[in-house]
Order: sequence, then structure tokens, then C-alpha cells
Amino acid sequence: MDEARARDVLDAAELPVPAGGARLLTLGENAVFAVGELVVKVGRAVPELLARARRELTVAAWLEKAGVPAVRAAEAEARLVDGHPVTLWHRLPEAVRPAEPRDVAALLRLVHELDSPSDSLSGSPSSGSPSFELPRRELLGGVERWLRLAGDAIDPADADYLRERRDGFAAAAALTPHLTPGPIHGDALPRNVVVGPSGPVLVDLETFSSDLREHDLVVMALSRDRYGLSPEAYDGFVSVYGWDVREWEGCAVLRGARETASCAWVAQHAPANPKALAEFRRRVASLRDGDATVRWYPF
Repeated sequence: MDEARARDVLDAAELPVPAGGARLLTLGENAVFAVGELVVKVGRAVPELLARARRELTVAAWLEKAGVPAVRAAEAEARLVDGHPVTLWHRLPEAVRPAEPRDVAALLRLVHELDSPSDSLSGSPSSGSPSFELPRRELLGGVERWLRLAGDAIDPADADYLRERRDGFAAAAALTPHLTPGPIHGDALPRNVVVGPSGPVLVDLETFSSDLREHDLVVMALSRDRYGLSPEAYDGFVSVYGWDVREWEGCAVLRGARETASCAWVAQHAPANPKALAEFRRRVASLRDGDATVRWYPF
């Protein structure tokens, strides 16, 4: 999905657009627009993404009830517009500073203290919210879809290599956790935190899951090793959270699975973006060479 297609969907949603128009904020798994006092997320026209959008709205309501600082939905139901899921959110105040790993850690501590929503919500009319189940963190679940979207833009041998890695890590996923499993954000990065006047707020709730809490911590460890996060910033994250996931024997497995997923995620942008293709090739080559020191660049 490119920006032009996303704007067509936005127009078809018939939202009240201010005179300044809709401003594109990000274009990745979703196209995200600022529309007046709203933020509008337009997803790809993939059937399973409607269910994910609906669950994200349910998660937002649950977090609000639990008192976790997170983005709030402006509409309780997802719209389906020309096959694309569309969700509306209250626009947050402008950030007072960039989010830091320490901010992520503070929010993760709150999330990791939560019980499963199926346990903490009674489902009674007085509870205000229905009980629901969070899925497992299907970290590798999107690999096939992303490779399929990449099509002929990538080398078929690279696609097959990532499929083999995916299958290998899926088979090795029976890990003994250090932390008690439960709700996780699933993509706990500073880009998914906005630091407003009242403090850090979680955004992009679509990967919320119930799984190993270590999933959320490996994200930042990989940022240190691959994406140029400074050791000092990582140490700040560990200090606030209270534990370094690199001490856990399962860390290498979750890290390898996430690297595989990250390569495939970039591949979906390769047909329309030469920079994405170059980044995809860099990442795959470093995995093939077993070189954990090659710098990857956010995309």
C-alpha cells in the first residue's frame, strides 16, 4: 500500500478533513494520518488485519480501564473501507522531547504488572469492558505475507533463506522464561512511545499479546546490537526495568527470530523503494555471514 492508495481510502471514509488536509505521519504496516484532532490508521487490505484492528481498539479500552498511559480510541469500532481496516484515535499532545529507552522501560513495568484481560475483566455489565483473550506473540507470523508482498523485487534465494530461518526458530520456540508470562506490548521501541506534557504514553497497540515478557526486552537488546543504540542508553533501560534480558539463555533464540521477522518486514517495501531493497539485502547478507556486528538502519 502506497500513500496514494491510503489517501484514496481516507477519502472514501468520508471523515471531516480540516482545510489543511490530512498529514501523513508514518507509512509502514499502516498508513497513519493526522486529521485535525484525530489520528487515522489505514491498514492494508488483508482480511486478518481487520480482526487485528478490532483487537487493538479493545486493548486500548482495557489499558484505559487499567490506568496504563496509552493512546485512546476515538471510535470503539473499526471501519472497513474498500477492504481496508480504518481506526480513529484521539491525537496526543505534541511531544515535549523524544522518547528514550528509559521511558519504554517505565511503561513496560506497568504493562508487565497486568494480569491477563481474560482474568482481570469479569465480563459483567458493571465492569465496563468485556473479557477478551490476547493472542500469542506471533513474531514470525507475518513473514510469509511480507515476502509475498515483496514478490520479484527480492532474490528468491533470499526469500527461501528467511523461510528456513523462520521455520528453524519456530521449532526452537519452547523456551523456559525467567519472567512470568503475561501481557506484552510486542514492539516495545521508543518510536512507539510519545512523551507529552503528562509523561510517556504507549502508542501502536496492535502487537499486544500474552506471551513471554522477554519478547519486550529483547527488542531493546537488539537495538543496542544492530541499530546503534548506545550502551549508556541501553544501561538506562535495564536500570529502570530492573533486569537485563541478555543474562537469559533464551535471548539468542528470540533475538534471531526477531531479526528474521525484521528482514522480511523490510522486504515488503522493496518493490517501490530502492532504499528498502538495499537495506533488505544488507540485513540478509549479515545473517548469511553470521556477522552480528553489521549495522542495520531503521526503516
